[in-house]
Amino acid sequence: MSEPASDPELAEVEASGRAMRRPAWVNRMIWLAVAAVITVLTIRLVGRVDWPAVWRALSHLTWWQPVVLLAILLTRQVMNALPLKIYIPGVTIYRATINDLGAMLMSLFAPPPSDIALRTAMFSSWGISTSTGLAGAVMNTLTFYVVRFGVPVLGFVLLLVTGQPAGLRYLEILSIAIAIAIFVGIVLVIRSEALARTVGTRSALVVRKVRSSVKPESWAEACVRFRAETALRFRQGFPRSMLALVGMVIADLTLLVCCLRFVGVSAADVSLLEIAIAYLFAYPFTVFPFAGIGVVDAILIAALVGSGGQGIEAAAVAALGVWRIFTIGGPVLLGVIAVAIWRRSLKDDQPAAVAD
Repeated sequence: MSEPASDPELAEVEASGRAMRRPAWVNRMIWLAVAAVITVLTIRLVGRVDWPAVWRALSHLTWWQPVVLLAILLTRQVMNALPLKIYIPGVTIYRATINDLGAMLMSLFAPPPSDIALRTAMFSSWGISTSTGLAGAVMNTLTFYVVRFGVPVLGFVLLLVTGQPAGLRYLEILSIAIAIAIFVGIVLVIRSEALARTVGTRSALVVRKVRSSVKPESWAEACVRFRAETALRFRQGFPRSMLALVGMVIADLTLLVCCLRFVGVSAADVSLLEIAIAYLFAYPFTVFPFAGIGVVDAILIAALVGSGGQGIEAAAVAALGVWRIFTIGGPVLLGVIAVAIWRRSLKDDQPAAVAD
């Protein structure tokens, strides 16, 4: 049983914890309904979809193409998890991927901080302290958000290369500003012991909702120590993590391009540069639940049809359907496998511990 709130800050966190215990599926169902409405409205604005043509486009798929898509998806997930290895000593690429997939699965089907609880449980089972593991996970998340909101920079570069006008895409400058703000915040925390202590305390207050034994004072001290340790790793680790996550974005883009090509959208219809521009400016909207399903899809369909004409709309819808199966359904399946593997490893370690 948790201790009663002793100050307004703890009371506020406890109130947030009660709110987070509301059924997660309710919020997700609401979001899916909103996303469906947005998609339908966009399709109506772009044009009427020829659904028989969508099915004909899907018939272009052959047996070996899903294998290629799966290989790209695995590369994407490994690149997405690589910053955990970079930021947390003792975490291998394999363990980082298992941890990342498991946390992603929990975040989809259970309210926060369930993903944090699973991450810390995995770290503890591997002999990594909770504070160190969580601090590395936080750095991983912050780096990911810098990349997520910063990728429109690459989009603007491609617009300059192709000579296309930016138009409403200038609004993406706000996204880039968010990325810069997050980066500046990271640097300030790395350089300031007081800020590091505050982050450690508030992180502990959140985690204490699932682990009552957590002591904010201990976490604050651990975060300060970790700040000192991270200062050296940050100089090399942050750029490497950024490169890894940019690689993840490129893998995701490659997956989208392959889906489009596999269902019959040729380079003559929509070039690689046009697909990349559409994707890079749509990517910040993956911040919404389920990777922005509905919103991102609507933006991509509008951009692709704007580039390739009404004739590719059915094939574009088919391609995005395949892309979503792999980018959302694929990680869910991999997450189930990852958690099962980790739980099996715990059972395998028990007899060894008894023997010792």
